[in-house]
Amino acid sequence: MSARSFGPADRHGFDAVVDVRSPAEFALDHIPGAVNCPVLDDEERRIVGTIYVQDSAFEARKLGAAMVARNIARHLDGPFFKDRPRNWRPLLYCWRGGMRSASFVTWLRLIGWDAQQLQGGYKAWRRHVMSLLDERIAALPLRVVCGPTGSAKTRVLQALAAQGAQVLDLEGLAGHRGSVLGAVPGVQQPSQKGFETQVAAVVEGFDPARPVFVEAESRRIGRISLPDALLLPLRAAPCIEIAATREARLDYLLRDYAFFADDPEDLASKLALLKGLQPNETLERWIGWARARELRPLFDELIALHYDPLYARSQRQNLAALTAAQRFETDDLSDAGIAALAARIAERCAAWPSRAEAV
Repeated sequence: MSARSFGPADRHGFDAVVDVRSPAEFALDHIPGAVNCPVLDDEERRIVGTIYVQDSAFEARKLGAAMVARNIARHLDGPFFKDRPRNWRPLLYCWRGGMRSASFVTWLRLIGWDAQQLQGGYKAWRRHVMSLLDERIAALPLRVVCGPTGSAKTRVLQALAAQGAQVLDLEGLAGHRGSVLGAVPGVQQPSQKGFETQVAAVVEGFDPARPVFVEAESRRIGRISLPDALLLPLRAAPCIEIAATREARLDYLLRDYAFFADDPEDLASKLALLKGLQPNETLERWIGWARARELRPLFDELIALHYDPLYARSQRQNLAALTAAQRFETDDLSDAGIAALAARIAERCAAWPSRAEAV
């Protein structure tokens, strides 16, 4: 058993991936599936860093070594390492493959486990993510699902995934529905790096010979920005346009946003963000309806005065292939209607040539 060099692409060959960075570093972004066993917590890392800069590198290393030793001992006594078999193989990483992960690897190897260190640490993982975004997405046969707000695009994607299609659910990964009312109750958006990691992890598993369905998006989904490596191929890809009736869209929005009836002030505060985009008297009427829980007239006017004009401007500017879109009409956006619509889309798209065949 010897120490060898392993990169991010090798992580699937290990029994576990262990992130030994501080909890704050881990929360910002980490390798999917990694377990956080910090050798320095956030405060300890701050203390050691301060001493390193303001006092002495030697004193910082001495203090840090004592902290690391205590924390490794605590982890080894904890439930994660309990009952691991002799042939267990973990891959450990820190910020750049330095002393934090090397220290932990040394102790695990002394115990007898074939522990290995990720060469380059998190920084190598980050380069791997950006490479995946740059190279893999450009090679995928994207199919962009578009349509005005209330067309159930996200639900259609979910139905396509349930039927076995490859789906890149950007709004799901971003934890946001991408509109002024798009914040998902109880869901915190990931960091920008965390979002990109999630996208890369999904893309890594796609078969480039099969279509990948993705929703049309603007550059921003809440506070997340789509990287150019994703946004530019999305804007150039063939389009699937859902043409649902106005009544079906309204009924769908009333079901999808029914939770606002339980918190009318939250809805009113979100509508207030449209100040400057709508006349004051219109906003006052909408906020009044929100507070009175009158959602049907509110969403009816939102469709007519906000969402549809916004769709007409943004989608037709940003989707190069929209005029040649495959159009799917429907008057039923119930669960059964969405499943049937997804099946129609999958069947017709199966007849489209792949990128290789088209070239």
